[in-house]
Amino acid sequence: MSFPIWLRRPVNLHGQWSQAKALVKELDLHTVCEEARCPNLGECWSHGNVSFMILGDTCTRRCGFCAVTTGRPSDLDPEEPRRLAEAIERLKLQYAVITSVARDDLADEGSGAFAGCVRAVKQRTPSVKVEVLTPDFHAKRDLIGTVAAAEPDVYNHNIETVRRLSRGIRPQADYDRSLDVLRLVRQIGGDRIKIKSGIMVGLGEEPGEVRQTLEDLRFAGCEILTIGQYLRPTPAHREVVEFVPLERFEEYKLFAEWIGFSFVASGPYVRSSYNAYEAFSQQAVVAKR
Repeated sequence: MSFPIWLRRPVNLHGQWSQAKALVKELDLHTVCEEARCPNLGECWSHGNVSFMILGDTCTRRCGFCAVTTGRPSDLDPEEPRRLAEAIERLKLQYAVITSVARDDLADEGSGAFAGCVRAVKQRTPSVKVEVLTPDFHAKRDLIGTVAAAEPDVYNHNIETVRRLSRGIRPQADYDRSLDVLRLVRQIGGDRIKIKSGIMVGLGEEPGEVRQTLEDLRFAGCEILTIGQYLRPTPAHREVVEFVPLERFEEYKLFAEWIGFSFVASGPYVRSSYNAYEAFSQQAVVAKR
């Protein structure tokens, strides 16, 4: 299936791209931008927007859409929070996104590492806003509470796809469990933590199923939403069923706003962390009105 014209664009490698790449290598950090082969890497890194991936580069789960390596993860690095905070300070970021591989091999599934990284960043650069993009932690209240207690500004957990396709695309996850994660964040964090989620389209879902998923997310307390086109990272991954037309992305956006989302980013190249600072800033403006 060939790319439609609206998915073709030049690679953007200027500004802070080389600085960000060198610093990530120097401090021995991982980014989801590289590991997941994100199509926005050049643009984001050129503007100093980097999404860091903690807990190693090997995931214990095997999702049909994700390019991150699956296997037996390495031991935890106790110095990772310090190096992460240093990188964010040196890059002069206003907004930091911290995500991770799934670590089902750990007793706390990595929740303690998330909390440690958030605290390290906020201690070193208090003005930086921090977004966490976490695995589902099997919707365990104590693990989600550990992360929430570190007071990230945004708690993001992606539902990824509609209910009908979820089991085939995320065999070790669960649609309702993801909704439970968002509900628990709302219960634990109240209004002080903004809740965010995202969905991919082009995997064979029907428009009505997408609208139902958006309603489910909103009912669970989600406020910030991203909708993007699924792009197959390698031939071994799930095929693209459809390149969703631009008009449908706009329809999804309007529907999501109508049912109460405070910020919606919807478009072919939208990803969960893409322009995350802009999403948070706009959401904050809406909340003040």
